[in-house]
Amino acid sequence: MKRNLLAIAIPALLVAAGANASIEVWNKDGNKVDFYGRVKAANHITDRGQDGEGDDSSARLGMSGQTQITDGITGYGRWEYEAKAGKDSSNEVRYAFAGLNFGDYGSFDYGRNDGVLKALTAYTDVLPEFGGDAANNAWHVLTERTKAVATYRNNNFFGLTDDLSFALQYADNGDATKAQFSKAKYDDDDNLISAGSARDRINGKSKEAWGANLQWRIFDTGLTAGVGYAQSSGSSDRANTWTTGIKYDNYNLYLAANYFQSKWKKGYDHDKMIDGDYYHYGESDIKIKGVELVAQYGFDLDVGRLTPSLAYVQHKADYDGLNYKDATSVTGYNHLNGKNSPLVKYVSVGATYDLNKNFSTFIEYKFNLLDRKDIGAELNTTHQRDRHVNKPGTKDVLGLGMIYQF
Repeated sequence: MKRNLLAIAIPALLVAAGANASIEVWNKDGNKVDFYGRVKAANHITDRGQDGEGDDSSARLGMSGQTQITDGITGYGRWEYEAKAGKDSSNEVRYAFAGLNFGDYGSFDYGRNDGVLKALTAYTDVLPEFGGDAANNAWHVLTERTKAVATYRNNNFFGLTDDLSFALQYADNGDATKAQFSKAKYDDDDNLISAGSARDRINGKSKEAWGANLQWRIFDTGLTAGVGYAQSSGSSDRANTWTTGIKYDNYNLYLAANYFQSKWKKGYDHDKMIDGDYYHYGESDIKIKGVELVAQYGFDLDVGRLTPSLAYVQHKADYDGLNYKDATSVTGYNHLNGKNSPLVKYVSVGATYDLNKNFSTFIEYKFNLLDRKDIGAELNTTHQRDRHVNKPGTKDVLGLGMIYQF
């Protein structure tokens, strides 16, 4: 998604100066309230049966506020709501948190907020319409919006330097709420076959989790580098994610790269018969490895600004110590490629045209590089029109749309 949209502005910026294009409705006696919102009219043109096909319009409304308590302490809060208007007409409270800012001593808040690793996955979550695969995937710990999180942030390393910032976070039994393997299924006439079910993470259970990140703005070079780690609790069915990224933002040029690795430890020990053969199951690890690369350049025009975009995204699942039948049994899909199978793999070419700070248009073409037996193709398919042809989840996608924001 576009990195200049209000929806992904970090809480620290909201506290310091309010949203970039927000409407200030109150500012008196140290109390300030801003409202902001956006309406997106968009469509994804692709093969029927592919997840996300069709209308992707939505509307968001949010508010941010702050109050001066003492000379060195400020209270703040943020709330944001989104309503889908397309085929998936669901609603979501995206953010709802409140906290205190202690100046050079950092800030602390609690509520529904971004996972601590999203500060790093956001480096490459800047595409005109698609992208954000690392930040919106329930395999990964504390990379997406998460309920019940307590977060401490310090953006100037206790006042010593503006180039170093870090954050610490604890999730109270609420790490992620996004469905992974349970999505709604439709037939060829778009009739609902079965409804998807929302579950916390891939094992269907809420987990306590903690994480941290560290970012270094490298002097005045335009470079920023970051690293982060997060882990869920439990003796089995536990997960962890570490990520590192770097971005360059200077002279109208934006370059970014992310690498991350997630591991899910599934504890079990038993024998199981598959196709007449016995297989012994022991402690096994499922790893997700991903790389994301983005390049963008902005051209200032007589009216507005044009920003072409190019990206490559690849995430792979790797089942350590398991053979083919074991690995496909873990995924639940016995006809898929198991070891080292892509979850997502594509090249993106697109552009955003900002007519002004309030209105923009975009176009993006996603060259889907998945094979029909890849795990990602199965997850990206709502229904298969013909079992003898490639899955719809392997098809290219064209995204078109307009955005009004305030």
